Amino acid sequence: MSPAEAVAIIAAGFAAGAINVVVGSGTMITFPTLLALGYPPVVANVSNTVGLVPGSVVGAWGYRAELRGQRARVLRFAVAAVVGGAGGAVLLLALPPGAFEAVVPVLIVLACVLVAAQPWIAARLKERPNRREHGGPVVWLLVLAAAVYGGYFGAAQGVLLLAVLGLALQDTLQRLNAFKNVQAGLVNLVAGLVFMVVAEVDWAVAGSIAVGSAAGGLVGARIGRRLPPLGLRIVIVVVGVAAVVYLLTG
Repeated sequence: MSPAEAVAIIAAGFAAGAINVVVGSGTMITFPTLLALGYPPVVANVSNTVGLVPGSVVGAWGYRAELRGQRARVLRFAVAAVVGGAGGAVLLLALPPGAFEAVVPVLIVLACVLVAAQPWIAARLKERPNRREHGGPVVWLLVLAAAVYGGYFGAAQGVLLLAVLGLALQDTLQRLNAFKNVQAGLVNLVAGLVFMVVAEVDWAVAGSIAVGSAAGGLVGARIGRRLPPLGLRIVIVVVGVAAVVYLLTG
């Protein structure tokens, strides 16, 4: 790796770390950067996943105020993150590279629509007497599915999670975003551990992304926590649409 490549990867990691904390689509920056520098797709994907873990940890710490009182929620969905992240990592190594190409853009578009319409839908869901504080089994399974996707590739994993959580749980978008950062961090961590054992990780690449994503996660937390609900919702939808465009044209 040349010094110029290292700088480019660190910069991409910084941008990805910030975006992941605010919304969750940083892979759209780091993954194409690695491909442009000539790294094989699978090596780029697994190295990227490992490198983004520090950014998730720093981002979750930056949202620690919004995480207060959410321990039960984090523990409830941690199993989904662990199982889904590991399952997605195994799928990445076992399935053809284009296996999810058809369904992923559809999922992200649906998530964007749900995030945009969440206030209107949530107002009507409040009238349901059986709505649970932490969601029921269906919500857990949807979070599990998002974790599988996150372990497999991860672009717009945060958009998918926020769409599910925003509709199913009675809480503010900022607190749900804080929880999303922990959930996505667990998914990346577990998938990264799988890749370390059974896949080829380029440690120079992973280390460069880690440095950038940690700094970006800190900046992203400061920015994200100051966004009003409408502003955060707009950012989520814009990033989700950008993810769809990238996946369809990249």
